[in-house]
Amino acid sequence: MYRKTIIMTIIAMTLLSSCKQKGKEEAVETKQTEDFKFLVEQFADLRIMRYQVTGFEELSLQQKELVYYLSEAALCGRDIFFDQNYKYNLLIRNTLDNIVENYTGDKTSKDYENFLIYTKRVWFSNGIHHHYSSEKFFPEISQEYFAELVKNSKNAKFSLMEGENIDQFIGRVSPYIFDPNVAPKKVVQDDGVDLVKNSAVNFYEGVTQKEVEAYYAKLRNPKDSKPISLGLNSKLVKKDGKVTELVYSENGLYGEAITKIIYWLDKAAGVAENAQQKAHIEKLIEYYKTGDLRTWDAYNVLWVEDVSSHTDFVNGFIETYDDPMGMKATWESVVNFKDIEATKRTEIISSNAQWFEDHSPVDPKFKKKKVKGVTAKVITVAQLGGACYPTTPIGINLPNANWIRKDHGSKSVTMENITYAYAQASLGGGVLEEFCYSEAEIELSKKHGALADNLHTDMHECLGHGSGQLLPGVSDDALKNYSSPLEECRADLFALYFMMDNKMIELGLMESLDVAKVAYDKYIRNGIMMQLTRIELGKNIEQAHMRNRAIIARWCYEKGKDENVIEKKTKDGKTYFVINDYEKIRELFGVLLSEIQRIKSTGDFNAGKELVENYGVKIDPEFHKEILERYSKLKVAPYGGFINPQFVPVEKDGKIVDIKVEYPDDFTKQMLDYSKKYSFLPIKNN
Repeated sequence: MYRKTIIMTIIAMTLLSSCKQKGKEEAVETKQTEDFKFLVEQFADLRIMRYQVTGFEELSLQQKELVYYLSEAALCGRDIFFDQNYKYNLLIRNTLDNIVENYTGDKTSKDYENFLIYTKRVWFSNGIHHHYSSEKFFPEISQEYFAELVKNSKNAKFSLMEGENIDQFIGRVSPYIFDPNVAPKKVVQDDGVDLVKNSAVNFYEGVTQKEVEAYYAKLRNPKDSKPISLGLNSKLVKKDGKVTELVYSENGLYGEAITKIIYWLDKAAGVAENAQQKAHIEKLIEYYKTGDLRTWDAYNVLWVEDVSSHTDFVNGFIETYDDPMGMKATWESVVNFKDIEATKRTEIISSNAQWFEDHSPVDPKFKKKKVKGVTAKVITVAQLGGACYPTTPIGINLPNANWIRKDHGSKSVTMENITYAYAQASLGGGVLEEFCYSEAEIELSKKHGALADNLHTDMHECLGHGSGQLLPGVSDDALKNYSSPLEECRADLFALYFMMDNKMIELGLMESLDVAKVAYDKYIRNGIMMQLTRIELGKNIEQAHMRNRAIIARWCYEKGKDENVIEKKTKDGKTYFVINDYEKIRELFGVLLSEIQRIKSTGDFNAGKELVENYGVKIDPEFHKEILERYSKLKVAPYGGFINPQFVPVEKDGKIVDIKVEYPDDFTKQMLDYSKKYSFLPIKNN
């Protein structure tokens, strides 16, 4: 439901330029290609980058084949995510693709440049709504010019309805693109409105929020100790006056794409590293064939218990960030293999999970008495798909079902080749110099920033999401639309609280608590100031991770005012927030962690709502304006995403003898190639 750590490009810009960690300087420098181009292009508020699959050449042929087959499976779900984001996204993407490939007019004009930027934004966001704010965005061209583009794409294969002429087609498609009243927002979370009816996301059709709540209330069994994730892999619709589920499966909704995913997973099972890995791949195939959520849980149990395989992957309907009700999951995939050297750091953390749980500041009745199966590793990402492409998390902790986590444990990963790529693509941005109050703060961040970020991600994923427990009878979705930001708060606070503990030095994870001070500085700076650069003036904070950071930073600032724990300072007409007492802010982190764990463990919806609405939503417009003006002078795009590498089989006598990795550097070409190769779902015209 909410087990991702999403990277912000503006945070990555503050990483130490060489992205070095204690004891890893030579390893990092030698395993990266010196002339590799990480940053490819920049447009609108977006940056396109590449990441290296360092160490792929060292894998065995069997492991390379496995990565290749899993990567193909990862790409086959592209249509699913587009369609989940909005009912007509595939129609719009098909229209834009056809214009790009077939337009015969002037491609040097400003209008065409603006059209191409819009098209790239649609590709990047997997639809017409911003990937982070969920607001609908618009092309900076007229509808008349759009009509010209369509009419001058003579060989295009537009999705015309039977008997429809080109003018009628233009009239039908144009409102989806240009009308601000049509699907204005993908996910609405405003208090007091029907979240389902007002959200454009394609998880529901013809139903209201009350009908959704009533439908699943009847299915929920509070006595079930192993509850399935109700609604996770389905669309809820009303047919002939009756509310019903359309389940995602081989013979159900999205079956055409799921069949292709199954095909490649079956090939992957044939080259699995061991019997355990083969078993969970085959169980995933069974789940895709049936759509049975009990089978999904069985797969997750097998998957989380496989800790010996070098290669690994995530594939399925997993995260619920984009459902206003916090139940239905978008499709995603990440293919990866273990970074053995870097994993030594996370193994230290996971092997001490019980100590951290026991010493957590939360009420003992909300703690796990015995932490089970917590495993953590640093990975090299090989392929991204669905909701993880082109924007990706930097850390994942799965599975999401609380009973599986309690009884069988969880897997945590830190995506270090992704964080390295962000850092390398962001050199010289000037963000630290603009938003840090002092030279000492800047220098400390440069010295410890990379390690602070990686440790925070490790602790957040491995320990934060894996900590605590629900009381008997409390539902996973008790906090409804506030669940995701509160869960991210819990994981962040757990990490922040313990980073300032001497245990971190004792375990050899850091040489001094200066690393923790850097983490604290960055978190407050980001939560109060820097993340506002990603929000349009006059808008509220919408995204779960952004709400999480705002809640923590603002709450600590307000609660620490009497003792001046965080001081608001002004220098040269610019506002800064400076931590004066690191021990006191650590105490505040502990108090807030205790309260949020209580809210989660007891399902206290009203208390959770109050925290989010009071600290995580509204923005002071004058302060927001100041931050935007300061950031705009840096000429740096605040969001980033990636071009995937390409794996190419080398065959001899009909057999694969090697897999080569290539690094494309043309975002437009990759998008058009993906549309040709991985478009499996029918286009909805009405």
